[in-house]
Order: sequence, then C-alpha cells, then structure tokens
Amino acid sequence: MKLINACINILEQLESVLESITDNDFTLQIETLNNSTIGQHVRHTLEFFSCLMTNYNQGVINYDDRDHDKLIESDKMIALELIKDLKRFVAGTTGDKELTLEASYSLESNDVVSIKTNYFRELTYNIEHAIHHMAIIKIGLKEIAPYVPISSHFGVAVSTIRFQKGTA
Repeated sequence: MKLINACINILEQLESVLESITDNDFTLQIETLNNSTIGQHVRHTLEFFSCLMTNYNQGVINYDDRDHDKLIESDKMIALELIKDLKRFVAGTTGDKELTLEASYSLESNDVVSIKTNYFRELTYNIEHAIHHMAIIKIGLKEIAPYVPISSHFGVAVSTIRFQKGTA
C-alpha cells in the first residue's frame, strides 16, 4: 500500500540522517532553531509515531500524553532502535482501524475533545507532521552538520515536489 510505503520512506530518511550525524551534533543546541537540537526534533517526530503504535490496540490516541523521552533526543542509537520498531509496526499494520483521537486545546483545563478518526488518517497526519519537522531539521543540518548527506526532497511534501517538477 502506498501510504505504508510513504511512511516507511519517511522513517528511513530520518534513519539515514541519524546514521550520518555525529553524537555531538545530534545534541548540539542550534541558535537558529531557538536553541533546540536535531535530537529534540527527531524525538518529537518519532514520539508521535510511537504514540500511535503504543495506543493502536486500545484504540484511543492522545498525542498530548507522549513521553517526552530525553533518551531519544540525547542518544541517537536509542532513536535508531525506535525507528526500527516503528518501521516493523507500520509494515505489519496494513489494515485500517477506527480510532478515537483525544486532544486538549485549553490552557485553563485538561478537558479533552474526542474525535472519531482511523489508523490511516492518523498515519497520514504523522507523515505530514514528520515532513514539517524534517524541514526544520534540514535547516539545522545545513547550519551545524553540512557533512550529513540529505536529499533535496528531505522535509518537502510530495505534492510540493510534484508541483516544483511541473513548473520547472
């Protein structure tokens, strides 16, 4: 299925960056990115996928309840292991399933809104969310780790790539 392949491709792009970046540059604060690190953006991205994977069987997804695991953002080997787990999950979960998305959009209370959704919709959301953060990661890589090979398509939506090819 194309959606599964697209998701695995995104995870493999992140995997390639992690395999190339030094440990120091993975955790280096980047002023241009408000002193965040490549590792923090990778962790944030992977935790959305992980939240979907972890909560898939119970059927209720709440991205607000992710772990914010400092080990993922500080140890690229742990992040690489998580990517392998996520790829296995996505490759093995090829059927759609009804889910409920819970979210809280209030600073004053913890009240949640429940929204009917499904696995394919959430997988699509995670892909788009990842592309957004990969664009930010790309900016950071160009600044602090230009030795890391990245595709010109890294952090760019497929629809944008098609549009650019059509107008070239």
